[in-house]
Amino acid sequence: MADELSGKVAIVTGGSVGIGRAIVERFHAEGARVVIADTNRERGAEVAEACGTGAIFRYVDVADLEQMADLITFALDAFGALDVMVNNAGISGTLHRSILHDDLADFTRVMSVNVLGVMAGTQFAARHMAENGGGSIVNMSSIGGIQAGGGVMTYRASKAAVIQYTKSAAIELAQHEIRVNCIAPGNIPTTLLASSAAGMSPEKAERFAAVVRETMRADRPLDREGTPEDVAEAALYLGSERSRYITGTILPIDGGTVAGKPVRRRADSNGKAVSGRA
Repeated sequence: MADELSGKVAIVTGGSVGIGRAIVERFHAEGARVVIADTNRERGAEVAEACGTGAIFRYVDVADLEQMADLITFALDAFGALDVMVNNAGISGTLHRSILHDDLADFTRVMSVNVLGVMAGTQFAARHMAENGGGSIVNMSSIGGIQAGGGVMTYRASKAAVIQYTKSAAIELAQHEIRVNCIAPGNIPTTLLASSAAGMSPEKAERFAAVVRETMRADRPLDREGTPEDVAEAALYLGSERSRYITGTILPIDGGTVAGKPVRRRADSNGKAVSGRA
């Protein structure tokens, strides 16, 4: 399809890199006017310039409630409407040796960006949408919020909170024709993984990332690796009229990881292909 978002106005937080940038570019290509909200001024301005007419950058720290309220006003002043709100901005936590060694020093910041930012973006956007015929809100979680596991515990907790908040908001806002859905990416190459390795030497961080990627690959039923563009396609679907009867949904974009362990093709003693669990 083309021009699925023609005439629509969208805000994408964390829109300067990775998944956020892919969503901005996809939305803009489908005819939306887009506000790119981020703390990275240089990259945000670069994305806006690359998109051209109909895309503008706004510096926003999503953990700051005043800035988030101003973001909605900015979009309305610039484009006169707000139809789709994508609460994508998020940060990882610092990786610790174990839960016993986690000093929780990053708890407040991770929760403020990943949870408060989503809650504020949802609420402030919904206030406008409720008075103007409804709209679509897309929140970004992670398969780390669905599946339990070790490491980056605060991050996992924050993404689980996004899922529960999304479902609750969807129930309450349905009466206003506002759909609230959630995407849970997994195994998508972004800069988020590198941030978990903060404090490591470049060589150690690279080895760490390689090990994590290999573990993800082994847990993924689909052989191919996902891309930010795959997530952007899901955001487009949830932001468009194609999903007009969908709300409160959590959509993993993860190559089947949360569905279960992969079945790999292997050969038996006679060289015949057989299936087996990884």
